[in-house]
Amino acid sequence: MIELDNRTSLNVDEQFLEKIASTFTDKEIELIITSKDEIKEINKEHRNIDAPTDVLSFPYEDMPMSPLGSIVISSEHVKEVSKDLGHTQDDELALLFIHGLLHLLGFDHEVDSGEMREEEARLIKEFNLPKSLIIRTQG
Repeated sequence: MIELDNRTSLNVDEQFLEKIASTFTDKEIELIITSKDEIKEINKEHRNIDAPTDVLSFPYEDMPMSPLGSIVISSEHVKEVSKDLGHTQDDELALLFIHGLLHLLGFDHEVDSGEMREEEARLIKEFNLPKSLIIRTQG
């Protein structure tokens, strides 16, 4: 189940994101859609990177009945990239949600041997989405 905190005017297809999440977990996921300025502040506070980003993930401690974690997505990024790449905002939001969800599940493309990229590619095909964040940045 997704607990949506949409702090912007971006339209969110919660049913589609729920369908994606349910392929992996029945735990609650907090999804925050926010501005470029706020995600920059969060990135600086939690990662010591003073720059906006597209998506951040914060896994929670794995305990019975606990949520899986939080995903924070920049609405401006969704709008800009979807326009630049010629796909829908729903598609871009879904791609970033998948990326964040995989991080919550323990995948890490910065240190793995391609497992996260493979899982993203599988989900892209399953949900008929355009190229993912990792795939479009790594070839």
